[in-house]
Amino acid sequence: MFWLAPFQSVYNITLQPLAPFTWFGLSLSTLDIIATFRLCLVLRQVRELQWNAHVAQHGSKAKREPRSFAKDAFNTLLVVYGGEAAMGPWLGITPSFMISGTVPILYILAQAIVEYMPEVPSMSFETELPLAIVDGFTRSFLLCTLVPPTVTQNASALISTSPWALLLSSLLTNSGFFMINTLSALSPGNFALTTPTELQPYGWATTDLWCAPAITGLYAFLTHAQPFWADLHVVESGEKGPLGMVLQPVMTPEEARSFCAAILATMFTTRAVKNFRPELLPTRWRPVRQVEGESLSILVVLVLPILTVFVLCLGGEKEKTQ
Repeated sequence: MFWLAPFQSVYNITLQPLAPFTWFGLSLSTLDIIATFRLCLVLRQVRELQWNAHVAQHGSKAKREPRSFAKDAFNTLLVVYGGEAAMGPWLGITPSFMISGTVPILYILAQAIVEYMPEVPSMSFETELPLAIVDGFTRSFLLCTLVPPTVTQNASALISTSPWALLLSSLLTNSGFFMINTLSALSPGNFALTTPTELQPYGWATTDLWCAPAITGLYAFLTHAQPFWADLHVVESGEKGPLGMVLQPVMTPEEARSFCAAILATMFTTRAVKNFRPELLPTRWRPVRQVEGESLSILVVLVLPILTVFVLCLGGEKEKTQ
């Protein structure tokens, strides 16, 4: 698929190890650095948004907990590794932060740089629209390259062949912000248990919640990551053949990751437009009901299925085996 070439080129460039990190035997890439600073920036932006809302509600009586860099670093690491730590024991794997401290230290250093900047730009249409494309690349790398092998290459055959385990692992590994919201970690006050946005009315429509299993499932379907997805492809194609007929995967893993990056970039771009410039959307697509700045994206019921069917129609050469 020629139109995926630019996405694949971006991955080829941004996944190359960077100097001077390589001088010390560290395989950190441009994508790693971008994803790190993007997350740290978002955490500070959200915290400042919550403080501004607190001041608007309480005026001069507004109070905030004394700032602590240790808390800021903890919040960052919880977003990054909270889901992985939750899934590790059930999959029988050791969390990556227990094996190497390179990435955790990178996040802590990046958080320190972002926190001690005099100010950062607030969330706006002008900043979030281009960053939606960046988010598409970084999130696709997580959901298509990092998450699936923890299941498909698992030592347990029951886990490695289970599509449910794959989708659940993707959902929970992507649950860092769910944990942050549960603890009210970005609020001006102390830690306090509260109902996270995702569990509130219409919280299921939060893009970051459902995009994880949806994209990982799409990637698994396109690449036949597990026998279930290969069988589903046969059923979906409607081909009639001998028992055990197998179709070629629709895409290679690199092509599927790029395709998912394009879908995620479209999702996040739609979210940015809905949140900051809804007047740019047709009237029928404008959000009527929002939960914490989120709304049910049209992609969950329209664009994603259409794109999937489009890819299926392209197909691949069919290979029949007994």
